Amino acid sequence: MLRFLDPFEELNQFVSGGESRWRGGVMPMDAFEMEGMYTLRFDLPGVDPDHVELLVENSVLTVTAERKLEATEGANWLVRERPTGTHSRQVRIGDRLDTSRVQASYDHGVLTVTIPIREEAKPHRVEIQQGSSGAITVESSS
Repeated sequence: MLRFLDPFEELNQFVSGGESRWRGGVMPMDAFEMEGMYTLRFDLPGVDPDHVELLVENSVLTVTAERKLEATEGANWLVRERPTGTHSRQVRIGDRLDTSRVQASYDHGVLTVTIPIREEAKPHRVEIQQGSSGAITVESSS
């Protein structure tokens, strides 16, 4: 099993007082690139889509989600592990991505964000011009 460690997790936890935590870890995210498009998927179980916000500012994408506390007055709780409150996660976006064309959708508790690669940042073939293969001429002063 492959696990990616977030090198800033401890710092984020210290700075935010643990507010960025989601179910025992950072808000789970998958990220992949395919056919000129970066796709990020965030698991937000039990979050109403109206309580999810996506903001792109200064090359940082911020996802903020709020799960409200259930109205369970008078309940005799046996276990209460599902987090409530507002949680967020930030992802730095590189210069090669087109932040003006970010799109997002939300389905069954999964937020999917797509960001295309800028056309000018995509690999492209450079044509090699053919011409005279002039040798280097060295002039002597004899």
